[in-house]
Parts: sequence; structure tokens; C-alpha cells
Amino acid sequence: MAQRKTPRSHSRKEAKVPPVESKNGKRTEGGGDAGGGGGPKYSMFTWFVVLALLGVWSSVAVVYFDIVDYDSVIGKLKAYDTDGDGDFDVEDAKVLLGLREAEKPNVGDSPEKKTVLKPEDVSQPADATSPETWTTEETRSAAVPLPPLVEEDFVPDDPRDSTHPYEDDVITIDTMGVLLEETLPEESVVTSGQYLTSSKLSQEAAEKPEPESEKLKETESITEETAEKQTQDKLQEKAKKKKPKLLNKFDKTIKAEIDAAEKLRKKGKVEEALRVFEALVQQYPQSPRARYGKAQAEDDVAEKLRSNDMLQRAINSYREAAELPDVTPDLLRAALKRRAERQQFLGRMRGSLATLEKLVQIFPDDVSLKNDLGVSHLLLGDNKGAKKVYEEVLEAAPGNGFAKVHYGFILKSENKIAESIPYLKEGLESGEPGTDDGRFYFHLGDALQRVGDDSAYHWYELGHRRGHFASVWQRSLYNVNGLKAQPWWTPTETGYTDLVKTLERNWRTIRDEALAVMDQNTGLFVPEEENLREKGEWGQYTLWQQGRKDGNSCQGVQKTCSLLERYTEATGCKRGQIKFSVMQPGTHVWPHTGPTNCRLRMHLGLVIPKHGCRIRCTNQTREWEEGKVLIFDDSFEHEVWQDADSYRLIFIVDVWHPELTKYQRQTLSAI
Repeated sequence: MAQRKTPRSHSRKEAKVPPVESKNGKRTEGGGDAGGGGGPKYSMFTWFVVLALLGVWSSVAVVYFDIVDYDSVIGKLKAYDTDGDGDFDVEDAKVLLGLREAEKPNVGDSPEKKTVLKPEDVSQPADATSPETWTTEETRSAAVPLPPLVEEDFVPDDPRDSTHPYEDDVITIDTMGVLLEETLPEESVVTSGQYLTSSKLSQEAAEKPEPESEKLKETESITEETAEKQTQDKLQEKAKKKKPKLLNKFDKTIKAEIDAAEKLRKKGKVEEALRVFEALVQQYPQSPRARYGKAQAEDDVAEKLRSNDMLQRAINSYREAAELPDVTPDLLRAALKRRAERQQFLGRMRGSLATLEKLVQIFPDDVSLKNDLGVSHLLLGDNKGAKKVYEEVLEAAPGNGFAKVHYGFILKSENKIAESIPYLKEGLESGEPGTDDGRFYFHLGDALQRVGDDSAYHWYELGHRRGHFASVWQRSLYNVNGLKAQPWWTPTETGYTDLVKTLERNWRTIRDEALAVMDQNTGLFVPEEENLREKGEWGQYTLWQQGRKDGNSCQGVQKTCSLLERYTEATGCKRGQIKFSVMQPGTHVWPHTGPTNCRLRMHLGLVIPKHGCRIRCTNQTREWEEGKVLIFDDSFEHEVWQDADSYRLIFIVDVWHPELTKYQRQTLSAI
């Protein structure tokens, strides 16, 4: 600080040196010193000090106010470095003014000096994985990047280090299903192209970073940014190129009229847009674009008015647009694809399938259309047809993730559990559009559980994080948000205590009717068809399904049905069932979950062996008792064992979740 004060005081003293006019017009000389005598008006020393101070204060002003960009100035001056000595000097100025010629470099001289990195230049900090460390290194990077590193210029620390540093890395899957690389115990992980060093050497390098190392990191950072920018530019360019061509030669002549109608449609004035497009179709009946616009407007009006009739009109118009002569391939594809989607929406599955088959015939190389065709087969319950389609897709495009998850789903439905796993897993890992679906996480986890692989819960966790499951345990896919969620319930918590008391008071009557049906009409107890059993026999006799009586089933158990008639929380539960369930010894039911969180399940014990029958829901296991009701939420994972010496018979009654409103119970779709 003392050094800075000196020039300021000196500056104030020298300010008195210049001559000052007196009142009589004479000038006085000197520095204010009483003894100031003769001599020259200004000494050489004085001029030197003044010029020096002006230079200092100019520099301070420039630095403080950031007037000059030194890097840019130096860069420009380097352009005039004619003698190659690295700076702009007097000799360079002479060349610039034409007083002498520039020196020509010798033939064979390299324009840039080749940089050879020494081993110590690439030593890494002790904790190479620490974000703080890397941030610091990036901050210290040199402003001018080095040229790319040439492999032959690199000298490894040790001959042993020349081997690939990642050969022994272990790849594992964490609980989120994301690939992780395990960190080696006593070594630091470095970036590609660099070598591992001992932690001691790395620590020393962290204390004394080398400029070349910092510049190398800057080069790599800039290279990555450039590559990323180039990738984004390519994607944007590709997207522009893919803009569909919907206008044929004739449509281009009426483009202004079509654009005006389309503008109305996009602004939400759908009825007005429809009228304009109808007028265009009447005036230009051979215009595919006008008819396609009419179909889109009808589609929009149908959605606005919730009109199936209008939607059917749109479906017809899409077909008409596709059948006109000179239709462009892009418009043909768009019209038929939208037609298939709207047919599916109306439940016209076979019509949709026919439309997609036509599309695939027209565009046989379009894998996405074949994938849509496979889905259409699945919606019709035609797994065999879908399987054939996806086999064709995977033969042409083995890495197609969409085809893989659907093919894996089909294999699992055929009970080819082990075969389905790699397809489901690889399809989900692809991240392709259409693969991030809760059903695929559900079935992959289920398949893994059935082969005894605990990684199932990693995929359930990932499905939960992606928003498909309420939790790892609660994996239903048809849910109402905000409902109370717990595996086990008491009658009081449900609010259905009257129903529970009725069931428990009349359990013998219910049991006797069930036994009578089971003994006399064994055909009414059908085997479980949901593929939930690992082994054994499990039969069911259904009274109500989706809120409706199941045929004439109540005729054999009239007293039981009459007891339930007044409990609409059970008989009106469109997302549940009321049924008898008999399970023979040696039966095991896989861990599974129900489809919805909108119901609770009551189990009334009718014939329960003393030992060997139990049910697990999440991590709690319980046993049935004759004449007692167990209540649980079957949207949580549950599992059943029947290891007794005789059959187990229970009565299952599903009820609406008590927190659902009356309106929700009326409007929720049936399951």
C-alpha cells in the first residue's frame, strides 16, 4: 500500500512545477520551493516523471474501466509479426511502413511449434471424480486452446500405463436401472485419451497444475461443445428437411386460399374453417389438400362437440383425400394414418387394421407404420398376427426398441418368461418413443420375479420414478390420484362396517351355498385365467363382474346374492368382482398387483385349513379365519400360498375405495 501512496503525493508536488502567471503578467518558475533558483524551466527528470505518471494513470484508467480488450489487440498485432519473433516491434513496424521487406521463412519450417506433452503435464487431481475439482480446473484453463493432442507425442508415465485403463471396469445396474461404472479403489478415473496415475502423484499434480494440462482440458471442453452444437444443428436441419410436402402442383396454385382456411383452423375457429374448406372442396373437387383440410376441420369440430357422427364424417374425408389422383406421398401417409387413429378411437378396430395394412403396402420400408400395425393386431387380441409383424420389424431393424418391448410383451403373454426378459429390458433401455410405458416396466419386473431375479424391484423403482407407479409396492396402472393408500384396512377405516357385519353374520349360509354349487356344478368354477399361478389349481365362481350380474350365476346362490343386493358399494363397483375362490393344496400364486387403486378387496373365510394357507400384502403376511373378513388394497403387491392338506374356500367382495365421490363412481370406466 505504501508503494501506491508514493506516486499520489509525488503527483501533487509535481503539479506546482508549470509556470503560473502573476497579476502583472510575469511568470514564476520553480516548484514552490523558496530557495528555487535558476536553471532550465523544465529538467529532463521532470519530463520523465510527468510522462511516466501519465502512462501510469492511463493504464489505471484503461484497466479499471475495461477500455481495451488486450487479448484482441495482441491477437491483431500478432498478425503483423513479420519476423516471427513472437511480438510486434520496430522491425515489424518498418515492414508495415514499407521501409524493409518481410523475412521469408525457410522451406520446411513448421508454421507452429509442435507441442510435446510430458508425463507430468497430464497428471490428474487426487479426486478426479469430484465436481469441485473439475470446476476449478476448468476455471484455470488457458484462454488460447492448444492444438489437438497427437497420439505419438504422448509419453506415458510408466510402460504398464499404456494398457487400456478400463479393461477391468465392472458395469452394474443401480436401483434406478441406469448403467453405472464402479470406481476403481485406489486409482482416479480420467478422461478418454489420458492415463491413470497413483493418487500420490495426482495429489502433487493438483497442488502444481501445469499450463499445458489446463489448456488440454480447455481444448477438450471446446471440442465437446462444438460437437454438441454440430449435432443440434444437424438435427434441426434434418427436422427442416422432413417437413411434409402436402401440396401437389395444382394445390400450389390455390395455396393462398388453403392457407387462409388453415389459419382459421389453427386459431380455433373450427366451424368457420370447416365452411371455408367445404367451399374449397366444392370449387376444387380434385384438390387433395383442400379435402384433407376439410377432414382435419371435421375432426376438430367432432372433438369440440363430442360428436361421433362428425368424427365418422372426418374418417370418410380422410379416405377421400387419400384416394384422389396426384396426392403427394406425405399427404397420403398423413391422411391414412390419422384415419386409422380415429377409427381406433371409435372402437372400429378391424377398420383401423385394414387402413394400416394398406399403409404398409404403400410404404413397405416404413418401420414405424409396421409398428403401428402390430399394435392394431394387439388391440384386436390377435397376438399371433402382432408377433409376426414384430418379427418382420426386428429382422429389418434389430435394434428397434418399440418392436422389442412389444415383442417381449407378446412372449410373456405366451408364458415364455425367460425369453421375454431381454426384449423388454433392451426395449426400455433404448428410450425410443413409445417404450416408456408402465405396462412394460410392469411386465419386465413381473418376468424377473418369476425367474427369481431381485433386479425386478430396480425396474419397479424406475417405473415409479418415471411416474408410472404410485410406489414400488403399489403398481396398478388405472388410478385416481389422491386416494388413501395402505395395504391393509380395518372395517372402520373403510366405512363399510354394515357390509362386513352382514358377511360375517351370514358366513355359514354363504359357505353352504358355495359348497352346494361346488359339489353339484363343478363346471361353474372355472380355472383362473390371468396366468397368476406358478403351480396348483385355482378355481373361481363369479357372481358380479364390472358392476353387473354375471349371467345366471345367482340362481345357484340366491341367498348370498340377496344379502348383497342393497350394498351398491360392492354390486355397483365397476372396477371389481364378487366371486367364490377355491384353491387346492400345492398352489402358489405369483407376486402380483391388481389393475386399479379404485377398489378394496374383502376376503371372507369359508373353509380354511388350520395350517398352510397364507397371504402376503407388501411385507405383511396374514392368514384367513372362517367367518372373518380380511380387507386389503390389491393394487399393492400380494402373494398367496396354499400348502395345506385340503382345499381353501373364500368369498371375495370388491368395493369402491371409500374416498371416491358419487360422480367418480358413476363416470369411471369399467375394468
